[in-house]
Amino acid sequence: MSDNQTNTLVDALFKVGAHFGFSRSRRHATMKSLVYGSKNRTDIIDLTQTAPMLERALLFVRGLGAEGKRVIFVSGKPEMEGLLKNAASEIDMPYVIGRWIGGTLTNFSQIKKRVKRMQELTEERDTGASAKKYTKKERVLFDREIARLETNFLGISSLEKLPDALIVIDTRHEDIAVAEAKTLNIPIVGIMNSDCDLSLASYPVVGNDASKESVTFFLDRIVEAYREGAAGRVATPEPEEKKV
Repeated sequence: MSDNQTNTLVDALFKVGAHFGFSRSRRHATMKSLVYGSKNRTDIIDLTQTAPMLERALLFVRGLGAEGKRVIFVSGKPEMEGLLKNAASEIDMPYVIGRWIGGTLTNFSQIKKRVKRMQELTEERDTGASAKKYTKKERVLFDREIARLETNFLGISSLEKLPDALIVIDTRHEDIAVAEAKTLNIPIVGIMNSDCDLSLASYPVVGNDASKESVTFFLDRIVEAYREGAAGRVATPEPEEKKV
């Protein structure tokens, strides 16, 4: 990436407030070198370092698109749910919003059974088969079960096997998902603020993960990169050792 391209990206990141970190007291030790300074006790993230991080992550995502890989978008923050779901839907990818169910990755075979149960109950309801087999009270109970299952598993109902990568907003908040991915050596693209552990993401993107405007900026570019890869323009890069 040329200096002009870097400067343009830094300017764009600055405009969406990607430079705002958290208070110094919340800063994770691994983020020290990525903090430019502090203003009013708030860490200011060095966007000249964020820009190449983002480009590296996008290169990886383009590679995923080029190979037709499946990724899960993950965020349990209520304010980010709509953004995340929209981003995943744009490239027809699974997503997890709300609470991450323990074992979603490490106990995937059992999770698939729950998804199958949801699909079977939904099909019976929608085709009218349940009306012929069960009483009204029983159907009410099944509807409640469907609602619970959809809350937990609807976003990953299209996932037939373990994903090839995770796109995670706030790796600190999504520590269970991150731990499961690490256990299974599934790469993580992490949009992460100054309170996160830099070492936990395969492709960290350090920036404001608490602002809708900032997160939208990152997600839009991830979606765009995947689409570019799907068009067959770029191949997957070799992983690089992160500097902490």
